[in-house]
Amino acid sequence: MARRMARAAVMGMLILALPACGAGGKDAAGREAEPQAEHEIVIVATNWAFDKEEYVVPKDTPVRIILETDGAHGIKVAGTGISLDPGRRSQVVTLKEGVYPFGCSIMCGTGHKDMQATLVVK
Repeated sequence: MARRMARAAVMGMLILALPACGAGGKDAAGREAEPQAEHEIVIVATNWAFDKEEYVVPKDTPVRIILETDGAHGIKVAGTGISLDPGRRSQVVTLKEGVYPFGCSIMCGTGHKDMQATLVVK
């Protein structure tokens, strides 16, 4: 009898714990969990420049885009859903082939307009 009750207690705990593990695609903080990325690129934003003029990623493949910045810089890439800033520094996206120009999305000072780069998906 005690064995049966112990087994029932363990099963009850598993039933309660297993949904929390999956959390319906959410992370521990309750945010939607990002899919796994097969590739990763890092975009470094410094005062009035990105570290590259062009970033190349494969098409139709999950890619983690990471923004590294030491100041108030961000990027929004039109047509891709990419939106990164100091509050959200990485995002996994799967992109169609194309050329996507972008710039800094946060007014960062006198050289803000010069912060331009291109994301090439091929």
